[in-house]
Amino acid sequence: MQRPANSPSAPGSAQRSAPRRLRTPLYTPEERVRRDTSGWTLVQGILAPVQFLVFAVSLVLVLRFLATGEGLAWANASVVVKTLTLYTIMVTGCIWEKVVFGRYLFAPAFYWEDVFSMLVLALHTAYLLALATGALAPQALMLLALAAYAAYVINAVQFVLKLRAARLDEAADRAANQEAPRRHSQQEATA
Repeated sequence: MQRPANSPSAPGSAQRSAPRRLRTPLYTPEERVRRDTSGWTLVQGILAPVQFLVFAVSLVLVLRFLATGEGLAWANASVVVKTLTLYTIMVTGCIWEKVVFGRYLFAPAFYWEDVFSMLVLALHTAYLLALATGALAPQALMLLALAAYAAYVINAVQFVLKLRAARLDEAADRAANQEAPRRHSQQEATA
């Protein structure tokens, strides 16, 4: 189908069109309202930096043990606290996902983040099991903790990129909403 010459997307058109998205928005308008009004959004916003702080302290303790052989009890305790923090953010995140998207896990908007979260959970849980059963020597246990932490960092980056995408979506929506009245006024002026 051919576009009219005065169409905003027609070549050489003097009118500016609203920014186009190359992907589907992360949230529908209804999901965005549920996200913004849910108390679970605040819970996630608080737990995410708390978990990162716990991770950073624990990482230092794990690396210290690996480098010096000292502080095994502190390193183990810190990984346990990190894992409990992870479990807390995962449970509350599932509730948040249910409130916003209508399902506890694997909502299309966060499908791959949730899939990778399962690996993060599995590695942290394997650490707890190995610690409880004595299945691994201390050095190997700390290496397992580092593997869990590497997966956690990748997963955290996934979520930060989603947060950025959501903010870009909202900025594009604001720009489109500001542009629409101007286009309408221009169309009325030329009519």
